[in-house]
Amino acid sequence: MFNVTHIIQSHSQIISLLIIAAVIFTESGIPIGFFLPGDTLLFTAGFLASQHYINIYALIIVVIVSKVLGGVTGYYIGFSLKTRSRLLSKRQYIKQADDFYKKNGGKAVVIGQFIPVIRTFSPAAAGIGDMLFRKFMFFNFIGAFFWAIIIPILGYELGHRITNIDKYILPIILFVMVASFAPAIWHIYSNRKKKTKKPTISS
Repeated sequence: MFNVTHIIQSHSQIISLLIIAAVIFTESGIPIGFFLPGDTLLFTAGFLASQHYINIYALIIVVIVSKVLGGVTGYYIGFSLKTRSRLLSKRQYIKQADDFYKKNGGKAVVIGQFIPVIRTFSPAAAGIGDMLFRKFMFFNFIGAFFWAIIIPILGYELGHRITNIDKYILPIILFVMVASFAPAIWHIYSNRKKKTKKPTISS
C-alpha cells in the first residue's frame, strides 16, 4: 500500500516534495499511473503540512507544475498514438474522441482533473481527439490550479481546525477515496442504465 503519511514523515521536505511531484506527474497523464492515489496523496500532504512536515505553498506549486507537465505528456502520448494510426485498429474511436473534445473539450479536461482514472487518460484522449494544444493547455492549467489548491487546503484546514485529528485521519482518507471515485462510478452506472433501456417502437 502507498503509505503517504510514512513517506512524508520519514523524509526531508525536499525529498517528500520530489516524491509527490513524481506521483502526480505519473498519475496525470502516463497510462501506467492510473492506480496512483492522487486525491488521497494531496489531502494527506495538506494535513501533514498543517503539522509542519512540509510547506503548504511549496506543496501547491509543486503539484500545479507536476500536474500540468503530466497532462502535456499525456496529450502528446495521445497525439502520437493518433499519428501512428496503425496502433489504433478502429478508426471510428478517433472520430468519436475528436467530436467529443470539439464539443466538450474544455469542460472535460477541467472536470476530469477531479476524477481518478479519467484524470490519467483524459489528456491522451484530448490528443487523440485533435483538441488544439493551446486550448488544452489553458484548460489543463485551470484544472490543475484548482485541483492543486482545493484538495490540499481541505486537508490543511481540517488539520488546523479539528483537535486530535490524527486519530481520525484514516477514516477521513477513506472517505476522500470513496468521494473521489463516486463520480466515475455514477457515470459508469448511468451509461449502463441507458444501454439497458430498450427503445420503444411506436405503432
